[in-house]
Amino acid sequence: MSSSPLASVLFVCVHNAGRSQMAAGFLSHLAGDGIDVRSAGSVPGDQVNLAAVEAMKEVGVDISAATPKVLTSEAVQASDYVITMGCGDACPVFPGKRYLDWALEDPAGKGVEAVRPIRDEIKTRVEALIAEIDAAAKQD
Repeated sequence: MSSSPLASVLFVCVHNAGRSQMAAGFLSHLAGDGIDVRSAGSVPGDQVNLAAVEAMKEVGVDISAATPKVLTSEAVQASDYVITMGCGDACPVFPGKRYLDWALEDPAGKGVEAVRPIRDEIKTRVEALIAEIDAAAKQD
């Protein structure tokens, strides 16, 4: 395997505190250095959702050190895949990027019990994304 990542992925949600942080955590955990991972929010929150942190800890992924970041055009331009999760039209669009919109429930204000199914759906989608990136890399 080459030393450079197969792709760069940016996860975007409104507050960059729940869904996008869980997705970034799973992708980093499952793909290691094979994929460059970023996350951002159109209106970043003050901290990562504590229920999301707890739900991820239950499956062995630590996102407790993550911090919400503001979405920038530079982050979008630097990414091969841009995955939006409820940020609507706030995400800038650049040609040549692969855009996916994942309709996922917002975990904001929910306890860990309600966050678990969202976490599990995100993991399923991240695993499918890794398979898509791997397949695309084999075609190159």
